[in-house]
Amino acid sequence: MTISAEFQSFLAELLAPLGTVSIRNMFGGAGIYCRGVMFGLIVADKLYLKVDDETRGEYENAGSKPFTYDMSKGQRVFPSLHELPAHLFDEPEIFLDWARKALDAALRARAPRTDRRRRPNSWRRSPAQFG
Repeated sequence: MTISAEFQSFLAELLAPLGTVSIRNMFGGAGIYCRGVMFGLIVADKLYLKVDDETRGEYENAGSKPFTYDMSKGQRVFPSLHELPAHLFDEPEIFLDWARKALDAALRARAPRTDRRRRPNSWRRSPAQFG
């Protein structure tokens, strides 16, 4: 799986209005980062963007599928990354709107959750218990 330099440059230009965006090579693809979070993935000149419960429906309604990766033991599905519908590359304003939503989804995923309850620390021992 290779990524063309032209496609990376094209994406960097489209994403420039988001601010400082970096594209970093990783595992035969490239991650797209902004504000300290990865919000996109490029694999074989296809763009996958971060989705969550708030945005997944838009992708599914557009016929978009999640990123999948073939492994020796079968296929692995990453439901938090969906392929960007190809027609959006021809509509820069709409493309940028979807990219902003992906960045927002990544930022929401990184935000600390206040609804988590702390696990009891019953497994921890005090130094006196090591005796």
